[in-house]
Amino acid sequence: MRGPRRCPPALPALLWLALAPLPGPAARAELRVRVRLPGGQVTEESLQADSGSDCISLELRTADGALVTLTADFRQEVKIFRALILGELERGQSQFQALCFVTRLHRNEIIPSESMAKLRQKNPRTVRQAEEVRGLEHLSMDVAVNFSKGAQLSSHIHNVCAEAKEAIYTREEDVKFWLEKGVDGSMFEVLPQTSDLPDLQRCRLCGDRWKPCICSYSLSIEWYPCMLKYCKSRDAGGKVSSYKCGIRSCQKGYTFDYYVPQKQLCLWDEET
Repeated sequence: MRGPRRCPPALPALLWLALAPLPGPAARAELRVRVRLPGGQVTEESLQADSGSDCISLELRTADGALVTLTADFRQEVKIFRALILGELERGQSQFQALCFVTRLHRNEIIPSESMAKLRQKNPRTVRQAEEVRGLEHLSMDVAVNFSKGAQLSSHIHNVCAEAKEAIYTREEDVKFWLEKGVDGSMFEVLPQTSDLPDLQRCRLCGDRWKPCICSYSLSIEWYPCMLKYCKSRDAGGKVSSYKCGIRSCQKGYTFDYYVPQKQLCLWDEET
């Protein structure tokens, strides 16, 4: 009986793809990896894949205590970022504040769900660091998404953004893409911008906590499988073929700018 294929030592990979076929037409899988944050702290990141619904999700807790989730809906070409941010109780905020940012998903951003569902970890105690740092993406989230109608855009919005019903944001350029696909435009509402309100400032420059302003929130996905790796094998006749043997990991940061009706909802964004 032929043994399992192994990737050559020259191509070390942190995680390996199981070579056996998936058990049935669809599979779900969960993986937990230890990830090093920029300040040196180590956190656990959860990765889940469902090849049946063609989606994946990643979740990690950041150094400041925020819980960040990324959900990629390949079927609808939608990417959902959710942040649960610890509130400042002494400044009148609730225990936590939830935000959701919804953008278009490009298929070359992350490995497919069926490949993610096959991932098996070789050394669970190893602390992972991304092999590639992708550039910071700065996004202007100038449109609000109606939570009650959001399932038309992606069925995952109902669960992922349940705590952020009044704080779901997207971009006008992504809305145009989804409208061309037939999505109902009534779920979107264009938010005020500085061109509409000349006195509208960035929150970090606004001295009044009860005035509207443009908030900025940054997050980082510290480790995620962004590409597949391929190894080569040679059969008895000398024919060379390639097969999936691992993944390449990436790190990517995002900054989202969006309108808030009062600075009280954006106390982390202050001038230092």
